[in-house]
Amino acid sequence: MTEDSHPDLRFPIGRFEPPAEISAQLVASWIAEIESLPERLRTLVGGLDDEQLDTPYRPGGWSVRQVVHHLVDSHLNSYVRFKWALTEERPVIKAYWEDRWAELADYRDTPLEVSLDLLESLHARWCVLLRALGPADLEREFVHPDSGPMTLGANIGAYAWHGRHHLAHIERLGDREGWELSGGMRRS
Repeated sequence: MTEDSHPDLRFPIGRFEPPAEISAQLVASWIAEIESLPERLRTLVGGLDDEQLDTPYRPGGWSVRQVVHHLVDSHLNSYVRFKWALTEERPVIKAYWEDRWAELADYRDTPLEVSLDLLESLHARWCVLLRALGPADLEREFVHPDSGPMTLGANIGAYAWHGRHHLAHIERLGDREGWELSGGMRRS
C-alpha cells in the first residue's frame, strides 16, 4: 500500500500552501493556533485508553500515541530551526527521519503525559519568541536540505497547519471508530 492510497486520511485538511502575502494579522492568528495546540491536544486524547492510543489513524499510519510524541519532536525541531535562522545567516538546517524516530523506544514507552507536558512548555516558550519577531525577522530564512528555503513567517503558518493536521487525524479516526472525543477542531 502506498502512502497516497488514502490521501484524505493522510491529509485530512489538505497540504500546507503558504499564502503569497503574510500579514501581521495572519501571523498573529497562526501564533494563537500554535499556543492553543497543547491544550486542544490534551483535551482530545485525554479520555482515550491504551487500545485507542495504539490505533493507527490510517492504514499504514502512526498510532495516536505516535502522533502525540511526533508533535513534540517536530515542534522541538522547528523551535531550534527558528533559533538558527534568527542567529545565523540563512542556515542549512538538519533534517531528520521522522518515521524512524516514531519507531524508537521513547514513542512506545514514554507516558503520554510526559509529551503533553513537554509540548505545553515548549509552546509557551516558543510563542514568546514568535510574538517578539518583527517584520524583518519574519523574512529571515533557513534552508531545508530537501525542500529548500523557507521564511520564518511561512514556517509559522506551516506549524499552525501541522497542529491542525494532526488534530484532524485523531478526530477523523475517532469519528470513524465512534469514539467519544472532546476538544480538537470541532465547531459547535
